[in-house]
Amino acid sequence: MAGSFQLMKSLNKSLILNVIRTEGPISRADIAKRTQLTAPTVTNIVGELLESGLVIESDLGASSGGRKPILLRIHSQAFQVIGIDVGARDIKLVLTNLDAEILDSLRVSMPADLSNERLLALLAEAVRGIMDRNRLNKSSVIGIGVGMHGLVNPAEGVSIYAPNLNLRNIPIRDWLQTAFALPVEVENDVRAMALGESWFGSGRGIDHFVCVNVGRGVGAGIIIDRKLFDGTTHTAGELGHITVDPEGPKCSCGNYGCLQALVSGPAIASRAKAEMQRGRTSIIAELAGGDADAITGETVHAAALQGDALAIEVLQAAGRYLGIGIAAVINFLNPARVIIGGGVAKAGDFLLEAVNETVRTRALQTPAEAASITLSGLGDHATAIGAVTLVLKKLFAPDYATPM
Repeated sequence: MAGSFQLMKSLNKSLILNVIRTEGPISRADIAKRTQLTAPTVTNIVGELLESGLVIESDLGASSGGRKPILLRIHSQAFQVIGIDVGARDIKLVLTNLDAEILDSLRVSMPADLSNERLLALLAEAVRGIMDRNRLNKSSVIGIGVGMHGLVNPAEGVSIYAPNLNLRNIPIRDWLQTAFALPVEVENDVRAMALGESWFGSGRGIDHFVCVNVGRGVGAGIIIDRKLFDGTTHTAGELGHITVDPEGPKCSCGNYGCLQALVSGPAIASRAKAEMQRGRTSIIAELAGGDADAITGETVHAAALQGDALAIEVLQAAGRYLGIGIAAVINFLNPARVIIGGGVAKAGDFLLEAVNETVRTRALQTPAEAASITLSGLGDHATAIGAVTLVLKKLFAPDYATPM
């Protein structure tokens, strides 16, 4: 019975916190109406929240005849959250307040040859570094969120397979929780990004949308009824491995013509190099210092910005293939929005027209007309902010609480 009471109290606390977060400044009376909790329950829980520092009293509200009510809001500066984006080449951290506003950021390069132990040590060093730099103690940090590329089991906090690092079964949550005695949430990077977009980015207020991350790989995060969908084996969203050209290049997964093999940063670089080997002229080689191996997707984008015809052509071709993939997503899931993020999204000026044109011609008219296609609202920090959101969701809207 005691356990049931504590669960109910925790559920009610999350409900009240989330109402204050989404609708504050708000009075106690309005919280009671919004949550359908009794006035004494709201008063008691608000008292606990005020004592904890999570909530503060702000302005006086409008009076309907009696005393003006005292309004409540989240004390966003009282606590911090650490968000981590574990990529293929570096680790990016952000330190934020409870509104996911970035207070500090840190980037750590990763060596080429990594073991599980070395990666975990790097993560701990990076967290310790950003905490020390900001003179934080554990009492002011409510948790650590991690967005990890590849296959992730969020329930266990384990990276099942990180293909770009060729590592398996990395116990990220257990390691960081042991090192810092803080709550830790771990999720696939694109799913974390989608959650971040839902709370703070281009997906705010949208019930159903898909976030597509295009960088060294391609993946998707799916939001249905404002909830993150991860599938039976936590592998939902592997958009990069749908076949869009059976005669296309070989993908890292072993198949041919995967979307990832045609639109990722390395794929864009490979296509540009292949065209130059056929005799096409371009400033791409010059921008890479004459070293073909140094050509990247970023190099191609830089050339396109200078009006290079080949670079623009390569990016537009990638946009058409990406449009094929997004058309399939629109037909299958009927989202209201598709959000494109990741490094390749920086070339959005050269991609989006081709993406939209392809979707118009390949997707069914009704779902296509209902779906907008836009770029991430969170930019370079989208995954790290998504990782922060994993922690905030646990605080404000845990899965056992009714979403507000």
